[in-house]
Amino acid sequence: MPTRILLPLIVACALFMENLDSTVLSTALPSIAHDFGVSPIKLKLALTSYLLTIAVLIPASGWLADRFGARAIFRLAILLFTAGSICCGLSSSLPEIVASRILQGCGGAMMVPVGRLVILRSVPKSELVGSLAWLTVPALIGPILGPPVGGFITTWFDWRWIFWINVPIGVLGLTLATLFLPDVRGETRSPFDTPGFFLSGFGIAAFVTGSTALGLDLLPPVAVGSLIGAGGLALFLYGLHARRTPHAIIDLSLLRLPSFGGSVVGGLLFRIGVGATPFLLPLLMQLGFGLTPFQSGTVTFATAIGAILMKFIATPTLRRFGFRSVLIVNALVAGVFVAMPGFFEPTTPILLITILLGVGGLFRSLQFTATNALAYADVTSERMSRATSLSSVAQQLSISIGVSIGALALEFSTGGGPFTVESFRLPFTIVGGLTMLSAVVFLLLPRNAGDEVSGHTTRVAPDAVTAARERE
Repeated sequence: MPTRILLPLIVACALFMENLDSTVLSTALPSIAHDFGVSPIKLKLALTSYLLTIAVLIPASGWLADRFGARAIFRLAILLFTAGSICCGLSSSLPEIVASRILQGCGGAMMVPVGRLVILRSVPKSELVGSLAWLTVPALIGPILGPPVGGFITTWFDWRWIFWINVPIGVLGLTLATLFLPDVRGETRSPFDTPGFFLSGFGIAAFVTGSTALGLDLLPPVAVGSLIGAGGLALFLYGLHARRTPHAIIDLSLLRLPSFGGSVVGGLLFRIGVGATPFLLPLLMQLGFGLTPFQSGTVTFATAIGAILMKFIATPTLRRFGFRSVLIVNALVAGVFVAMPGFFEPTTPILLITILLGVGGLFRSLQFTATNALAYADVTSERMSRATSLSSVAQQLSISIGVSIGALALEFSTGGGPFTVESFRLPFTIVGGLTMLSAVVFLLLPRNAGDEVSGHTTRVAPDAVTAARERE
């Protein structure tokens, strides 16, 4: 099998396992909460702990691959993720599953970034587009299979099996990586930014942990406030550190590039809103509408179907209208669809709900595709790895913050009482509003932002053309 196909398929095993795991877990949250005897809102810690671990460790993944070899780090990542999956299946309390998800996150932070790095350094540029196309297949299949598979397992078997199904996939990925993955290393090795790693890691962990604990009564208010304050201070100190460190682990100077900065900041706001949906939607379907996990999964997977359809029309859409126009209008439209489930009623036909979720997934996928492509439009090749790290950290953080905001709004809406359909109206409205707010950031983009990548030709006003001719 050609290298351009074999390597992406090996990495795809890891990517499929990671995507399947996250979508399966969301569907099973109510059942896990019932077995643990806790509120489903508290189980957001099982989601945010994993995302937070990834956000903290991703910046170090590239350096580790350069230092110890990509094959060794990739195998270690699969091993850690698989071990964490086994521990999740054996968990019997909230603290145990949170600790197990942190172990999974240690593996997840290295699996996909290091695997992608292997492809970028092993496949000729002329074959790169085709190789990355193979890599996107599991990223699309995982979210499709996740909800119905998770619902089926939770309804007819035991939710613990949703974690144990990762074991054979992990063994396959580990075997293929050992046999076929090249042991690529970086040509130059920069020193590891130890102070930056600890400052950014502690800042992210403390700030997001404190934000996540709001409204859950897990920690005293003083402890929550201290975590948020200490995290904010550490991130501020990291900003000062990064300005005078040439090899900062997270290169904040990239945000000065209009296309990259606009994509990361606008994408952060957009993903905060969208990131709450996988947490809120299964709860609405199961606790609000009384559907079984399997029924819930067969409805919510429609968002992934819409995402796949958008892959066929994203390129011509961006070529026709350009990044700026698409990102502004699409953020507003997608925000409406993010808020829409909060206004579903038990009498709303399931078919209509499924169609609306599918259409919403289509618009969200367009926004993800556009922001990801725009981010690297003006980034030079020597800064590409650091740009990827910063963008990945922002994406993981935004999803974690989104889950926390959605859970806090749901807790406020219920007031400690039982879940009702009306309880979800406020949370969905808030996250939908945050999604739409990202349009303000995209409004500040230059009109020709990313035109070289999209192929869009910015129209020039007639008077500007006349003036140019007169100068000639």
